[in-house]
Amino acid sequence: MEFSIYRFNPETDTLPKMQRFSLPDDQVEPGMMLLDALLLLKEQDDSLGFRRSCQHGVCGSDGMNINGTNGLACITPLAELDSPVTLRPFPGMPVIRDLIVDMDNFWEQYRKAEPWLVNDSPEPEVERKQSPEDREQLDGLYECILCGCCSAACPSYWWNPDKFLGPAALLQAARFIHDSRDEATEHRLEQLDDAWKLYRCHTIMNCTQVCPKGLNPSRAISDIRRTMLKKSL
Repeated sequence: MEFSIYRFNPETDTLPKMQRFSLPDDQVEPGMMLLDALLLLKEQDDSLGFRRSCQHGVCGSDGMNINGTNGLACITPLAELDSPVTLRPFPGMPVIRDLIVDMDNFWEQYRKAEPWLVNDSPEPEVERKQSPEDREQLDGLYECILCGCCSAACPSYWWNPDKFLGPAALLQAARFIHDSRDEATEHRLEQLDDAWKLYRCHTIMNCTQVCPKGLNPSRAISDIRRTMLKKSL
């Protein structure tokens, strides 16, 4: 199987290039994931750079652009990919080396969403309880693994990474806005109510298309807008 992989080290290279790799047929096993193949290719060239950790689609470390679409290498079946498999780093993010991108801005925007529970009421003896109905409001919001696939697929994030929070951060904002235990809803909505943090979303739906967990950040962003509208009436 053939691969074409983006190679670039800003410290030593003037321009990026695409390097060809070949994986012998006897090394391609049934059920092999793309990350398995990358680990074998790294044996051919140990300078090849990419992130990885759990290998089970939980940590979100090995996000990359796979044949033009962002995804996780560890849960992408090799058999479903057309050869040559073209691998590039996330678009719209600075390249550290090869398939490794600098996600500092992604994490900064995530922190701006204040992704933690705010509750100043006296602490209960056991736990802050929710009804089953309130708990269901969080389905589709809390499962995000922060892999960055969605934000790196969003043109608004490419153009305004320092102003637009991006779909991943806004999904987290929605998670706490809809949490019945959180007491900072007004503050959260006020923080998001400007021309950049929230309203740069144009509902292109790239974020929803590429999410490896099947989440819908675009819908979550629309829900924030509706909540904001209801509060203003």
